[in-house]
Amino acid sequence: MNLQDIQNRFELKYLVDHFSNLADEKKVAEQMSLFAADAEVITYIGDELFAHAQGHAEIEKVFADYLAQFHTVYHLNGQQTVELHGDRAEGIAYCQVALVSNKDDHDEMLTHYVRYNDSYAKINGRWVIQKRIAHFMYSETRTIHK
Repeated sequence: MNLQDIQNRFELKYLVDHFSNLADEKKVAEQMSLFAADAEVITYIGDELFAHAQGHAEIEKVFADYLAQFHTVYHLNGQQTVELHGDRAEGIAYCQVALVSNKDDHDEMLTHYVRYNDSYAKINGRWVIQKRIAHFMYSETRTIHK
């Protein structure tokens, strides 16, 4: 591995982490700069297709509509592996997502355990997500009493 490979891996990790940081603040419009203009996002919850969006407008709508249900959003990123191919890369990243909403007289926390299969592209010297297949592999809900 050479210095450029190390730099690319660092930038790709930053890209994935920055996506999560913006999600936690529900800054969906700002997240769009992390995706290629023609990016594709496919989301499965369990084995069921939840959403398939292409391009910034569609992706932003899917993300914003989903996050609007929750008053608190928290992402915890884990391991990431990346295979570099010049100005393209393939990666797998793991994430635990906690989403809190108000239900009647209590809060409810939905936790997703997610595996992202990503394709990245370096466009104008900057890494972006070209395609993301999000596998929400397991989800659980619990009641939080205040």
